Amino acid sequence: MAKKPTSPDKTKAAAKPAKPTAPAKKPAAAAPSPAPVIPAAPTQETLPLEPAPVEVVATETPVEAVVPAAPEVVAAIAEPVPAEPETAAVVVEPVAAEPEAVTAVVETVPVEPEAAVVEPEAAEIVAEPVPAAPPLIDPEPEGEPAEPQSTHVEEPLPDQEPVEVHLEEPEVHHHHRPSLFIVQIAPEMAPVAKVGGLADVVFGLTRELAIRGNHVEIILPKYSGMRYDHIYDLKEVYKDLWVPWYDGAIHCTVYFGFVYDRKCFFIEPHSNDNFFNRGSIYGFKDDVLRYAFFSRAAIEFLWKSGKHPDIIHCHDWQTALVPVFLYEFYQRLGMTHPRVCLTIHNFQHQGVTGAELLKATGLHDPARFFDYNRLRDNQHPNALNLLKGGIVYSNFVTTVSPRYAYETKDQGQGFGLEPTLHTHHLKYGGVVNGIDYDVWNPEVDRHIPAQYGVDTIERKYDDKRALRHRLMLADNAKPIVAFIGRLDPQKGLDLVRHAIFYSLQRDAQFVLLGSSPYQGINEDFWNLKRMLNESPDCHLEIGFDEELSHLIYAGADMILVPSRFEPCGLTQLIALRYGTVPVVRSVGGLADTVFDKDYSHRALHERNGYVFENYDGTGLESALGRAISCYYEYPDHFRELMKNGMRSDNSWNHPGRDYLNIYDYIREK
Repeated sequence: MAKKPTSPDKTKAAAKPAKPTAPAKKPAAAAPSPAPVIPAAPTQETLPLEPAPVEVVATETPVEAVVPAAPEVVAAIAEPVPAEPETAAVVVEPVAAEPEAVTAVVETVPVEPEAAVVEPEAAEIVAEPVPAAPPLIDPEPEGEPAEPQSTHVEEPLPDQEPVEVHLEEPEVHHHHRPSLFIVQIAPEMAPVAKVGGLADVVFGLTRELAIRGNHVEIILPKYSGMRYDHIYDLKEVYKDLWVPWYDGAIHCTVYFGFVYDRKCFFIEPHSNDNFFNRGSIYGFKDDVLRYAFFSRAAIEFLWKSGKHPDIIHCHDWQTALVPVFLYEFYQRLGMTHPRVCLTIHNFQHQGVTGAELLKATGLHDPARFFDYNRLRDNQHPNALNLLKGGIVYSNFVTTVSPRYAYETKDQGQGFGLEPTLHTHHLKYGGVVNGIDYDVWNPEVDRHIPAQYGVDTIERKYDDKRALRHRLMLADNAKPIVAFIGRLDPQKGLDLVRHAIFYSLQRDAQFVLLGSSPYQGINEDFWNLKRMLNESPDCHLEIGFDEELSHLIYAGADMILVPSRFEPCGLTQLIALRYGTVPVVRSVGGLADTVFDKDYSHRALHERNGYVFENYDGTGLESALGRAISCYYEYPDHFRELMKNGMRSDNSWNHPGRDYLNIYDYIREK
């Protein structure tokens, strides 16, 4: 890769290169952990019905069944003497019971059996086990009801040996899930409009659902600052969409285009409010009204265009009013088929607003919607909560990891929505996000100089040298600890700052890539960057560079995620794919995906990182210190951790299946 310029204030000179293919200190270590075995994803199938079981009647005294004889059927009874050629145990394949069927009687007392003659239509005969002549059917233990066996022999003819007939395997009929029409309504989707992880989730999930045979469409706002270079064949498809707003209506135009094979509709309102032509996606005082309008426009477009999807999947508070509009307005207009799934990516943002929302959207019954059981905020009785309304009106609500679902409902991380989640707990659960392996895959990543996989992991060190060269770090045997993410208080910025100095103290290098929406936080990290600018082992890149993020994931040895709370987190999932060992705090999705090398109860081949519990410097050092020590003292163990992470499946395969199961669950409700 060609050398790329770094920040203008970077004046360090790189040390003389050396090739650190592995840490120098390598004491004897235990054998590496075995390769993990990824369980096969279960498939739904409908097995054929078993044959009708034989009804067995046990008697305490000898009983014989005598029925008028018929020449067509011969009843063969196992004799208590050695079997002769003419004598054989005959079992007639069970058939559906008819009125003429005769139930055989099995005796539980050892007596000499009498011959039983049955009618010609159907007969079910089970031979009593006799020690003297091994039967063709394994006998059941004495005293337990006998089950019908699958072995079947033809009736012997005179002077002919019994012929055994092998039944063919029954045909298995697989149940194929019907193709669903799914509409995703979201405020973001990578790469055309991206602020955070929500955009990546919408992009990855829609592709997985389409791969599984479903028709998937996405509805987005048409932002002026979108990446139009990623939209193919953008064209106008609906010219006159009039969306009710206050006492009138706003004229909108709907466009259609493909974003890497994803079918996307973009809604552009023509209004003096200038809802989506502002240069950025969020950060305005009227954000609640902007996205309330978008929600109404999206559902209005579905109705006017005659689309009746099986599932409408909404995301976060920005589209939480969609189920409210559907059930308050559009069901009575004929949209009775769609069911709604709402995914909450972060409970911290809920869309709390005042009564003005009702006037704007046409929800003209304040007493109804200010009810505690509908949209009234749990903490502010004079406010409306859009996210709460979405929870109440949706058919199912998910969040982005099982642990985060538990924390928001039972551990006080619901930001006031805990009572609502308890009320609707039967339709609430967590599904861990996946990552797009077409984008995040070191075997095919075009942003890194050396592609590699589990079997060629030594090539990762070529990317490590390339990262050091680009950031002008010393090329030595030290491990690289990295942080990639938004500089937000949620991400544990005080622990990130602590980790920088702790890593340098423990003979490790540190790389940071990120920026903050808050000017004060950006200034703090710029000051920290100036302080450490001359260090050959530290580089802070304030901003975001997509290409550089790929190189850091590939070149770093460890990734740090010390979040205060973390709904799911994509950073650790990407790091695992690139063989970069995550050091995380045990919260939310981090606890669901990273398992401590030393203290996890998981099998050795499933352990993939280092975890700490307490949000403080001591907790951070306990995990990061163990990781650095393992890198130096037990390089074989550290290499096995890297491989464990790369072998795990963190794609959209399993989440896609889970969401389809949820869709099936709510479709008939």
